[in-house]
Amino acid sequence: MSSHGSHEISNSEKHGISSGIETVDHKGTLKATVKAGHGETKNLAGAQEKSVHNAEFYAAILESNINPRSRESLHLYFAIFIAFCCACANGYDGSLMTSILAMPHFQKVFATGETGTQVSIIFSLYTVGSMVGAPFAAVISDRYGRKKGMFSGGFVIIVGMIIIATSMTVPQFVVGRFILGFGIAIMTVAAPAYSIEIAPPHWRGRCTGFYNCGWFGGSIPASIITFGCNYIDSNWSWRIPLILQAATCVVVMGSVFFLPESPRFLMANGRDEEAVAFLVKYHGNGDPTSRLVILEAEEMREGIRLDGIDKTWWDYRPLLTTHNGRWRMAQVLMISIFGQFSGNGLGYFNTVIFGMLGVKSVPQQLGYNILNQVLSAIGALTAVSLTDRMPRRKVLIFGTFLCAAALAANSGLTEVLGQQGETKDLNYGKGALASYFLFNVIFSFTYTPLQGVIPTEALETTMRAKGLAASGIIVSAMGFINQFAGPIALGNIGYRYVYVFVGWDIIETIIWYFFCVESQGRTLEQLEWVYDQPYPVKASLTVDKVIIDAEGRVTEKVIA
Repeated sequence: MSSHGSHEISNSEKHGISSGIETVDHKGTLKATVKAGHGETKNLAGAQEKSVHNAEFYAAILESNINPRSRESLHLYFAIFIAFCCACANGYDGSLMTSILAMPHFQKVFATGETGTQVSIIFSLYTVGSMVGAPFAAVISDRYGRKKGMFSGGFVIIVGMIIIATSMTVPQFVVGRFILGFGIAIMTVAAPAYSIEIAPPHWRGRCTGFYNCGWFGGSIPASIITFGCNYIDSNWSWRIPLILQAATCVVVMGSVFFLPESPRFLMANGRDEEAVAFLVKYHGNGDPTSRLVILEAEEMREGIRLDGIDKTWWDYRPLLTTHNGRWRMAQVLMISIFGQFSGNGLGYFNTVIFGMLGVKSVPQQLGYNILNQVLSAIGALTAVSLTDRMPRRKVLIFGTFLCAAALAANSGLTEVLGQQGETKDLNYGKGALASYFLFNVIFSFTYTPLQGVIPTEALETTMRAKGLAASGIIVSAMGFINQFAGPIALGNIGYRYVYVFVGWDIIETIIWYFFCVESQGRTLEQLEWVYDQPYPVKASLTVDKVIIDAEGRVTEKVIA
């Protein structure tokens, strides 16, 4: 129904029932409300009752008619793609180093080996850089905007790339790794916040999940590039992949000037008119009376403090000093720790893992690394397409348990293979390899989209950049443990290292069950009520019952 002309009378309106926007405050401000009732409209022809997480949000989504092929929507897709490129830069590194370590010319120059302390330092200094950079990332993103945060991160990464690609000594290489990590921290604080803040609420899960799939947008090209460059008989075999690490940064830096700024950032900094104009243009088809636009603008104003984004850059206490803040931060802690320490850290050492399973040749190891990345990407992209329809809580509980099962199968088969001496039954190796690939598919389906979604949904606007910076520090700390302990553990106890993650994944499953707050189906501001409740997990599972008429509009919210 358009607000600019006459419209056909609906069945609900014939009976004197309106599902439109009501003026409810003394200033005459429009607010998107749903009429409360006792289910009287259920008797209308074609009406049906439905349980939803929030009646106002569901009504706004039903009545929103954003054209996915409009010029504005295409502009949004482009903006999400640029944020996606920021995640690509991180994913590229995740697959890059495990392949480069296997290259003969790299080993000839640096002589690090594939496991041991030197490898641990090379890997872990990247995460140390991320930890150091995270607080600065929050300052840049909050004070100067999400777009400038993405630009700054790209610039720092290019500096790190120049240092690392021209290295001939381990110390210079390590310094370059540190600077790369610093730049990645800035990018990966600004980009997910930007993604979730510009997306229409009913696209939020897919847009933010797609952002996090940028890991594979970087890791798959890195696997293919290193596979091809391995055949170059010179130091360019490892220098070219390192240089190409800056490719997505160039795209980001050249594109951010053509992107709109986040409406939540604008409103938090007193630029209300610009924020509402964004919502009207990109979420309301140009209609300022759109229920969705009014709902979002109203809730942004209520959710943002009068003084805008927190200017005390050093003060992280609000994340922990209130009941609301502690529960929000608990979600960030869980997804940040579990998303890095569920066994996926083994992926940094895929070539070593494949060697343990009987795959010895470097080209074959690199080929399997590509296959692993592609299968994982399929799992992640499948989940992204379903993110706005799947309950986050159930996915995390069941997915984590299945991760434990797949790793248990992998370690059990690997143990049998290792006990067979020189004459091995390769079927055990194939089974172990298949279960390892299966684990990565399950993990990617469960965690890859939600690693971007959960923190950004859990954090309120004024603390989002700080919370994401804290998340970045935690992720980097867990990555440091993975990258420093992994080579040493694999060198000393081999496949038995996998058993650690089997037990830990079972513990994670239990923790998710008792402490995971369901955030699907609510606006970011509506989650404020959930986190204010004594036990937010229980509150997040409550639903509203609504009546939907034959025209597909919400006519009333049923109250007891």
